[in-house]
Amino acid sequence: MIEINLKEEIMDNMKRVIDPNTVPQFTLYTGAKMPVIGMGTFGNDRCSGDEVATTVKGAAEYGYRLFDCAAAYGNEPEIGRAFKEVIDSGIKREDLFVISKLWNNMHGKRDVLLACAKTLKDLQLDYLDMYLVHWPFANTHPKGAEPGYRDPGAKPYNHEKYMEAWYQMERLVEMGLVRHIGTSNSTEQKLKLLMRDAKIKPAANEVELHPTFSQPELFKYCSDNKIQLIGYSPIGSPTRPDRDKDAEDAVEIENPVIIKIAKEHNVHPAVICLKWAAQRGQVPVPSTIYANEYESNLRCVVEDLLSEAEMSELEKVNTNCRMLKGKVFLWEDAKHWTDLWDMSGEINVGIRK
Repeated sequence: MIEINLKEEIMDNMKRVIDPNTVPQFTLYTGAKMPVIGMGTFGNDRCSGDEVATTVKGAAEYGYRLFDCAAAYGNEPEIGRAFKEVIDSGIKREDLFVISKLWNNMHGKRDVLLACAKTLKDLQLDYLDMYLVHWPFANTHPKGAEPGYRDPGAKPYNHEKYMEAWYQMERLVEMGLVRHIGTSNSTEQKLKLLMRDAKIKPAANEVELHPTFSQPELFKYCSDNKIQLIGYSPIGSPTRPDRDKDAEDAVEIENPVIIKIAKEHNVHPAVICLKWAAQRGQVPVPSTIYANEYESNLRCVVEDLLSEAEMSELEKVNTNCRMLKGKVFLWEDAKHWTDLWDMSGEINVGIRK
């Protein structure tokens, strides 16, 4: 009797696994394909590298093929061990789409190759499918930085300095270490300068995107220029660092429109945010270490899709509420976190000294 029950449980688990071939894909300007949803690996100081690695392995077994990593997350060595187990189990490397990011303290002329080499070694991979410049600033912060922290060496955006890093990113493509390069946390104004000066155009821009912060102007610019948007914090980042929380912030999963549509589909409101993202045309990369959550996240893009009417409803909930404000990257004479995001329509270059 026990043996029969075990067999039934195993068969039930097999039925729940998603065939990666059924997950829709977006096409990059190079012709390469990437899944419409991925697994984020930002531990957010709330879970260990081993916990994230275990999640990566479980997610790959379940059907995930896109993984969004970064050196700054501090867990790439653990994730690398998980990738090795995944590939050794029979999942082909070429079927994975692995993203990582260049951290802010490695923008120098001789730093980019070193940073990429370390990431490849840590992840136990021969190449990256996508390598992003994590932030358009060389400003840094310590792990677990408190609210009000400012890097004493922080400076505003400097396009010449940024292009020094970008030209090294282009070399990585030419060397075969990276298949695509892109940006992260880049505004339309900064992208326009990059598109003007780059030899290899950015294939993607990873930014905060969720229904109450849909960034329609940036979305249109990227779509028009064939820059694939990747959306972090796709459910409004309820577990974001405390330094980025303000009393007036929206709570995505408590939005009445999202709740209404979730009830109609009999799912959690977070699932509706992910459906909306993938159907809109951006790649959400939610982070979680819980199997029931990452399983429902992947399943939601292959079944019970939102109607055109529901998508239209969700487009109207945008309140322009940014959750990840980046306060720790402010420079000395910056007056407010909005100085980071070119909200005046022009790049804030601060006071040159």
